[in-house]
Amino acid sequence: MKKNNKRMIGLIILSLLLGITGCSSQKKEVPSTSLITYSQTIVECIKDKKIEELSQYVHPTKGVRFTPYAYIDLTEDLVFSPKEMVDTWNNSKRYTWGSYDGSGFPIELTLQEYYEQFIYDVDFANPEMIGNNKIIGTGNTENNIQEAYPNGVFMEYHFSGINPEYAGMDWRSLRLVFEKEEGIYYLVGIVHDQWTI
Repeated sequence: MKKNNKRMIGLIILSLLLGITGCSSQKKEVPSTSLITYSQTIVECIKDKKIEELSQYVHPTKGVRFTPYAYIDLTEDLVFSPKEMVDTWNNSKRYTWGSYDGSGFPIELTLQEYYEQFIYDVDFANPEMIGNNKIIGTGNTENNIQEAYPNGVFMEYHFSGINPEYAGMDWRSLRLVFEKEEGIYYLVGIVHDQWTI
């Protein structure tokens, strides 16, 4: 059996054991032991581009911060409230999301374009590895997730590589950052990470 098939079967079994049934708009109190289940539901919303459902998981006052690479810039990274996220998804306005690694040119994209490059550029709903509040992907860019979100926890969805020819230099990670308020985990950060120069 191929490695990818084994991984898929393992994730299906994990989903069945945890009761993951896809994107759901019903928020509920979540004990930390089942954060992986809660987070997987959100990844399914992201995969299916169900932005209105996804917005219901976003922190109502802090919003959600979008970070294209490992380093979280608390002053420059874009932050959207739940409503702003839906409105931004539905318009064609280009925003500056930071700078491209290597060239330093500004990342000027619509939210839908940013989604394709810096949120769901690989199938993170079916990752090779999942880190529960544990960093898996590391590279040259400083990872300051714990300093940026001192009250947060995160789930990392990781691929050690996509094309074998690149020997792991095309690895990808998606980190979903949560903060708890009144017994509910809210999404406060979506951090994309990959190999950088």
